[in-house]
Amino acid sequence: MTTQDFTKTLLVRQSPKEVFNAILNVRGWWSGLYAEEINGSSYKLNDEFTFRAGDGAHYSRQKLVELIPDKKIVWLVTDSKLTFLENEREWTGSKISFEISDRGDNTEILFTHVGLVPEIECYNSCAPAWSQYLEEKLLSVINQKRK
Repeated sequence: MTTQDFTKTLLVRQSPKEVFNAILNVRGWWSGLYAEEINGSSYKLNDEFTFRAGDGAHYSRQKLVELIPDKKIVWLVTDSKLTFLENEREWTGSKISFEISDRGDNTEILFTHVGLVPEIECYNSCAPAWSQYLEEKLLSVINQKRK
């Protein structure tokens, strides 16, 4: 059986550089839906930041482990505590990846949460949450760059 990590593809009119910079600004898009709190930095290789949401129901610590300007961003989840799960540390060791590529007049964003697979408990709640953050928040931040 093949394990399928959660992925989401988005297409935008902005340049790869604009998309890359918007993704790095985690405070700009990975907040605002559920009273989230982000601390730390997310711009340079080895930067670390924490994400908290839902009155402590979700905590994760990310480390920027791969950074290719205008092409790729990868965070390693070094710690997590998702209190709504039986295995609260389910995200620990997973990776959050953004691959950015030029598609003519558009830019494609391939989001993958490596390790977020249908076989784990978090999948049914985390996959829709990622879709919501990406479609409602990240796209909104990226599209503001066009105005």
